[in-house]
Amino acid sequence: MQPSRTVSHRAALGLVGLVLLAGGTWLAVTPASWATGLPTWWPDPGPHTALVDRDGLAELRTTRWWTPSVVTGSIAATTLFALCCVRQLRGGARPSIPLPVPGSTLRTRALEDAATRQAVAIDGVVRCRTRVLPRHRHLNVTLHVWLRPDATPAAVLPALADLAGRTETALSPYDVRTRVRFSARTHRGSHVR
Repeated sequence: MQPSRTVSHRAALGLVGLVLLAGGTWLAVTPASWATGLPTWWPDPGPHTALVDRDGLAELRTTRWWTPSVVTGSIAATTLFALCCVRQLRGGARPSIPLPVPGSTLRTRALEDAATRQAVAIDGVVRCRTRVLPRHRHLNVTLHVWLRPDATPAAVLPALADLAGRTETALSPYDVRTRVRFSARTHRGSHVR
């Protein structure tokens, strides 16, 4: 997820949380003062009754503004949620990295595929997933490497360090930071029933 989207999501969640906290605190501190601020046509709520009873809701639905307000609110909420979903799905587009040669770029997907192929060719590596995240003049490369059960990280790490060094050399104007995460494939015994 992009940092700007993460910041905006956290800011929106924080704002909603603060509004709900302020409203809940206000309701907890002021026991029944909100009841006096209700319109005169609103029924007086008793100690064990709801704010809107069946008769009051039926009468409210007969007013001219009720249906347009509910429809408009529903359409607005649906549109807002749809836009949020589309923004989440649109985040799959992969950026390109501009290279020092004028007019040339490198797709991050191509760099990930090349690094993954070279990592899987290393003896002891079963599978690899590579992720490249460009940040202004930095590239963060994450290699998630799955090892064979008989391979150790110490045996594979020099070859992965060589791969990281070649990647840094190929992308020389950028500051490349490589992070390796190891996982091991376990022997799965046959189950007897």
